[in-house]
This record gives sequence, structure tokens and C-alpha cells, in this order.
Amino acid sequence: DDKKQADVILLNTCSVRQHAEDRVFSELGSLKKLKAYGLGQKLRAKSHEPTAKHRQPVIGVIGCMAKNLGNEIIKRAPHIDLVVGPNDLASIYELVEKARKQKKHFVEINSQIRDKSFYKHLYHKDKKHSYVNISEGCSNFCSYCVVPYVRGRHRSRPVEDIVKEVKQLVKDGVSSITLLGQNVNDYSSKAARNVEFVELVEIISDIKGVKELGFVTSHPKDVDARLFDLMAQRKNIKKYLHLPVQSGSNRILKLMNRKYTREKYLKIVGQYRKKLPVGILATDVIVGFSAETEKDFQETVDLIKEVEFNFAYLFKYSPRPHTKAQKFADDVPQKEKQRRHAVLLNLQREISRKKKLNQ
Repeated sequence: DDKKQADVILLNTCSVRQHAEDRVFSELGSLKKLKAYGLGQKLRAKSHEPTAKHRQPVIGVIGCMAKNLGNEIIKRAPHIDLVVGPNDLASIYELVEKARKQKKHFVEINSQIRDKSFYKHLYHKDKKHSYVNISEGCSNFCSYCVVPYVRGRHRSRPVEDIVKEVKQLVKDGVSSITLLGQNVNDYSSKAARNVEFVELVEIISDIKGVKELGFVTSHPKDVDARLFDLMAQRKNIKKYLHLPVQSGSNRILKLMNRKYTREKYLKIVGQYRKKLPVGILATDVIVGFSAETEKDFQETVDLIKEVEFNFAYLFKYSPRPHTKAQKFADDVPQKEKQRRHAVLLNLQREISRKKKLNQ
């Protein structure tokens, strides 16, 4: 609860947007003084009591930003000890101990796959709910997205491992499960039996003790309409679908390399609403992508009005390293991005309010 009393401080990071990385560096700057205290500087209490040395914590940056920037983080914040990528997190305990004893930097960002030991501990903060990874990475290579470069290509976990984990969680008292993946409906396990995402959801839904089952996030290009039938049939599957659209303009969707059209997206929404008329629908939208004109933006506005999402997560575009879109001109002025973001935010707030009143 108090940073000054911590032995280890780890910042778990995201690299999807520049703003997220800027916040991390700001936080690292504020943590620098803790290292200074630990190196021998003293603080005098206001009451003029005797001064006391403060401990020197191990400070680390973990997650996607660590993989994306690597040694650059050490250069900008030389007071930190660790930089650990998403696939190296299973080794975090050993690395913390090394940093504590050897007093030097450790950068671990090169593993291509996550060690199986990562899944053995089954930590869950909520006693009744737990997230379960079914896959890692992503192979979609949307032109704006850094995920394939920091998390690697899509890799599905064996269905047997997932089932074993869920059964152990149920044994531990967990009754609500959320399946996680950068693109859950790209899941495919051929280790012992040929299981696609719909079959996996059915298998997990059948496990005794699973009273509630959800999943995020789905990609429109991989949606299987059989999933909606299963969601409608099974009482323990949440009637919630997070289906990022990103833009309502076919021209922008093509530039984003999303591999679906506005028309296909609306068709999927129609299928979902037909099978689950009271189902909740959420989405992600990016405003101000490269070359987005006012006409493109208005097509996004019109799509949001037509679909009437329950929730929408709205983001202003920022170029990311390594991505194809980094080579595109970031030609929508920041003020215009802010305006478009505000327009969608106000629109969605009104839609969400209306839908909540009608529930």
C-alpha cells in the first residue's frame, strides 16, 4: 500500500498506445527518489526525530512495453533493475533475486513462447472469478497494432491444459471463468483432438461447477455463427460479445488490414442480435487513423448509430513502432482527433444511457 515500504515494485505495461508508455516513464521518474533514499540519503521527519535510511526496492518494467523498448527503458531510466517481456514472466522471481544480490540490470525479452510454469500458480484476486489464457500472441498484423511484435504470433494452448486449469480453479472455489486471448476465436488445438473455439467454449461450459463463462476478445473476421447458437442455448455462458469494429469506413478498414468490411460486420451483428436479442454488445473504435477524412469519420458515426452498442471503448490513434502504419502519414491533427473522439464519446454515452433505461 505504501511504495516506501515495498521490497519490489513492478510496473506491468501495455504498448498499444503512446499515452500508456508515457505514463510509465512518468511513474518511473517518481520512483527514482526511492532508489536515492536507499543509496544512503536520509529523510528527516517533520517532528525532527532521528533520521532513518529507507530501503532500496527492486524496480522492474514488465509486459509489452518491456518487449517493445527493451534496453531503451534502461537508458531513459537507469535507476531501474529489471526489464522483462511477456514471455519471460515465469522467471520473474529468480530475476528479482539476482537483481537484489548482484545490483545490476537484467533485461529478459527474447523468449518466443511462454514457459508452461507460468500457468501452474493459478493466482486469482477474486475468490469466485478467474481469467484463463487460451492463447497467446496474434497473427492478424493489423497495420496499426504492435501486439504481434511484442507478444509474437498466435499460439493456442492445448485444450487438455486449459481443461485441467479450469477444473483446478473450480476445485479452489472459482465458479466464474473468463477465457482470454488477443483473438479468442482464432483458437485451434490439434494436440489430442481437433478443437476450434466454439468446441472449446462448449467443453468448458460442460465442466461441473462453472456457473458463468465469458470470453474476450473476438475478431470479426473469425466469427463462427455457431457460437451465437451455443451462447443462446447455455445458461452459464454470458450473453456478452466484445467485437471491435475500429472504423465504419471500408477504406480505413482496408488501410488497417482488418480483413472484413463494414457490410460483413453489420451482418455479424444482425446474426448476434437475432440469436441473442437482449445480448450485450461492446466494441473498440479508433479515431484519427492515417488518412481518415471527415467522410470516413461520419461513416463510423453512422455505424455506431445503427448498431447501438451497449459499450464502446474509444481511442485516438497514435503510431506505434514496428507497425506498417508507422510508415503512413499521421496526418489527422491532434485537435481534430480530440474533436472526433469527443463526438463519439458523447454519442455513445447517450446510446448507453438510453439502452440502460430500456433494460
